[in-house]
Amino acid sequence: MADVLEALVGRLEAVATRLESLLPPGTVAPSAPAAPASGIVAMSASLQAFDDILQGPLATYLAASTKIGGDVATHADVVRQAFAVQRSYLEMASTSAAPAAAQLQNFLQPTSQKIQEIQQFREKNRASKLFNHLSAISESIPALGWVAVSPTPGPYVKEMNDAGQFYTNRVLKEWKEKDKVHVDWVQGWVQTLTELQKFIKQHHTTGLVWAGKQQATAGAPPPPPPGCPPPPPVLDMSQLNVSNGDDPNDRSALFAEINKGEGITSGLKKVTSDMQTHKNPNLRSGPAPFKAPASNASPAAKVTPIAKPPNMAKEGKKWVVEYFKGRKDLVIDQVEMNNVVYIFKCEDCVVTIKGKLNSVVMDSCKKSAIVVDSLVASAEFVNCQSVQMQVLGTVPTVSVDKTDGCQMYLNEQSHHVEIVSSKSSEMNILLPDQSGEFVEYAVPEQFKTTINKGGKGISTVAVESLG
Repeated sequence: MADVLEALVGRLEAVATRLESLLPPGTVAPSAPAAPASGIVAMSASLQAFDDILQGPLATYLAASTKIGGDVATHADVVRQAFAVQRSYLEMASTSAAPAAAQLQNFLQPTSQKIQEIQQFREKNRASKLFNHLSAISESIPALGWVAVSPTPGPYVKEMNDAGQFYTNRVLKEWKEKDKVHVDWVQGWVQTLTELQKFIKQHHTTGLVWAGKQQATAGAPPPPPPGCPPPPPVLDMSQLNVSNGDDPNDRSALFAEINKGEGITSGLKKVTSDMQTHKNPNLRSGPAPFKAPASNASPAAKVTPIAKPPNMAKEGKKWVVEYFKGRKDLVIDQVEMNNVVYIFKCEDCVVTIKGKLNSVVMDSCKKSAIVVDSLVASAEFVNCQSVQMQVLGTVPTVSVDKTDGCQMYLNEQSHHVEIVSSKSSEMNILLPDQSGEFVEYAVPEQFKTTINKGGKGISTVAVESLG
C-alpha cells in the first residue's frame, strides 16, 4: 500500500509541475486544481499525442519524400505546412471557447487553403512521373477536415485514408521491387492517417473539443504574393555586328559597286548564239526528274497487338475488369466501402456495380458505360472514347482526362459533385428535372484568358462555343 501511495503522490506532483508551467510568470498556483485546469491538462495530453504523430509517422513520410525528391518533395513540404496549421488550430482550441458558427469558417480557412493547394499541385502536374504519389496524397489529405466533422470525425478520416489506397497500391506495385524508399513513403503516410484516426477516437471522439473560456481570434491573413519580376534589359543595338565579313568596311565597298551606274555591267559575260535556247531546242530539255533509289529491303510488316483474354477478378481491395468486348452484362455485386474498381481496355461493354465503394477508374476504354450506386471518393476517366457513367446515389468528384466523349448521368443527390476535366472534349452532364427527364448541360471546352489590369496576373473564364 505504501508503494501505491508513493506512486500517486509522484503523479500528483508531476501534474502540479505541468500546471505551474502553463501559468503566466508571477502567478501563484492554486493549492488544488480547479475544473478549468483539468481541462487544460486534458488538452495538453491531446497536443502531446498530436505531436507524437508529427514526430513519428509524419516525420517518416517527410524524410522519405525528401529522399525521393522532385515533385514528391515539393508536395510533401505543403503537407508539412498543412499539419503545422492544424497543430496551431488544436492549440487555439485548447485555450478557447467554441466560436459562433458564422465565425467558424474564418478559422477553418487556413486549413482549407492548404488542402486546396495540395490538390491543385497534383492537377498542375499530371504529366509527372510520380503522379501516383501526388494522387495518393491529394485523395486523402481532406482527412485534415475532421475538425469540422461531428459527431463522428474518426470514421471520416478512415474514409479519406481508404480514398488514397488505390494510388498507394499503385506506388507499391511499381516500386516495391525497385526502391524501398517508396515503400517507406507509403507506410509513413498510411500510418500517419491511421494514427490520426486513433488520436481523434481518444481525444475528440464526438468532435473537436474546445476546452477554454476565452474568445477565439482569427490569425493574421497570409502575406500577399510577391510582385511581378522586372522586365528584361533593353537590347543595346550599338553592340550588334551586322557585317558578314571580317572587315567592317565591307558595306562601304558594296555601296561603291552599286554606285558605278552603267559601269556595273562591264564585268558580265556576253551570251552567244549557241547559248540561246530559242535557237537551240536541244537546250530546252532539263535534267531527268529525281527518282528514289530502289531499296532491297522488304516493307515492314504491320504490328498486330496481341489479344489478351478478358479478366474479372478481385485483387485485395481492388476489382480488375479488363479486355472485355461486347459484354453488356458485367456485374460486380459484392463491393465494400474501401474497394476500388479498375476497368481497363474494355470495348462496347456495360459494367454494373452494386453497393457503395471507394472509387471507379475507367482507363483506355471505348464505347463503354458504368452504372454505380454510390462512391465515397471519385470516378475517373482516362484515355477513353465515347464512354458513359450513371450514378444512382452520390459521387463527390469526377475526373475526366484525355477523353473524347463522356456522358455523365447524375442523381439529385449528386448536385454537390465537382468535375475536373483536362485535355478532353464532348463532355456532358445530364441531370433529372422535376418530371424525371434528363436535361443535358455541356462542360466548357473553350476558355478565354485575359491579363489583369496593370499586368498583375491573368484571369480565365469559360466561353460557349458558337460553332
